[in-house]
Amino acid sequence: MNAHRARIISLAHPVYFSLLASVTTGIINTVWVSRLGGDAVAAVAVATNTENVLLGVALLFASGTTVLVAHARGARDPAAVRAAVRGGWTLCALITPVVAAGGFLLREPLARLVLGGEDGGALPLAVAYFAISLPGTAVFFVQQLVDGLLKGTGDTRTPMRLALLVNGLILLGDPLLIHLYGVPGAAASTVLCRTVALAAGLVALRRNAQLRTEAGPRPARSAAAVLRTGLPMAADFTVRQGGALVLVAIVARIGVTAVAAYAIAYKVMYVATMAFYAVRQAASIHTAHTRGTGTDARRAIARQAVLVSGTVGLSAAALLALTAAWIMAAFGAGPDVAREGVLFLRCAGPYLMLLACFIALGGVFEGSGGAPLLLRVTVAGTALQLPLAHALSGLGLPGICLALALATAAQCAAVTAALTRPGRPRPARPVQEETGVSSAGSA
Repeated sequence: MNAHRARIISLAHPVYFSLLASVTTGIINTVWVSRLGGDAVAAVAVATNTENVLLGVALLFASGTTVLVAHARGARDPAAVRAAVRGGWTLCALITPVVAAGGFLLREPLARLVLGGEDGGALPLAVAYFAISLPGTAVFFVQQLVDGLLKGTGDTRTPMRLALLVNGLILLGDPLLIHLYGVPGAAASTVLCRTVALAAGLVALRRNAQLRTEAGPRPARSAAAVLRTGLPMAADFTVRQGGALVLVAIVARIGVTAVAAYAIAYKVMYVATMAFYAVRQAASIHTAHTRGTGTDARRAIARQAVLVSGTVGLSAAALLALTAAWIMAAFGAGPDVAREGVLFLRCAGPYLMLLACFIALGGVFEGSGGAPLLLRVTVAGTALQLPLAHALSGLGLPGICLALALATAAQCAAVTAALTRPGRPRPARPVQEETGVSSAGSA
């Protein structure tokens, strides 16, 4: 097997199970809360979606630190590793209290916003959930940084184990705490279980010799370097999330049946798209490691990342097309919703294939310092996708699939052209270059 492909697969499969575990956490909460009624389910659902948005904030320091640590690790530069670690912790310490405290103080206006101004029974439940979950973002954010630091060294297995630990604990904690305290119990269970996993993650950090921070440059400058690296990646995520929300509104023009079918089908497709993002993270880490050595293996890594991700995309497209009817029946969809959902899943194959390639290529750009260019492609692709979806919505859900495929094809063409140009993205500068710290001076 090709060495780059083997490394990508080795890094990607633990990331994939970590992503699956994160989704499972929300599912477990919803299953137990559903026994409390529709208002409780609505409250937990909107709170979970809010956390997905906050993940974009966490990427500012988590993703930036991953790339800088990976570059320094590839260059075998302990001073740069220490600088990146200090910068990540500093930026996390600056951002986390603002989000946690601000979220707690604004929990009621936020609950009204995400519930669309609803004043029914779901509102007080959402406020009660936010009263625990938003301060608990401090644990969530620090855990994201811990995972990012470990991934930067090439360790994707420990974050996977921590994610599985959280799920195992939630399986035990949810029934008890939800029975005793209702909806707030669901939030408390998640925060407490994440705290236990975070403690285990901090122990893992202390045992990782590459991440010790006895010396390093001034924290403010280190944090600026992490922010500069992570900002385009966080913005990319935010643009994607915003585009997805607008796309739901466009689908709503087709009708309630189409929205229900689209929602079910898209949740099912997450199983495949999370694999694409796992390959993206693996390609980013591996590219950063090789760039740290001074070699340019971007094109070779890109080919292997596309091969791995594209194979998953092709397999997923075929599987979804064959099992679409069974999938919709398993979700208990009515005849009309099932018919629309089957049609969408069978039309989504080309989009899935193109998305697999684009997401995989994105990892190569992130790992080689090309995240700003990738962000521009994402913004342009989203700006193309939404008007196309609006124009083609008259064809129903097949028109939405066509719009998604066309926009993603344009994005693939753009990143492929950028990758094959003679010039190459400039790698992220090691933090110590900006602060005057060298390996010899910090030893």
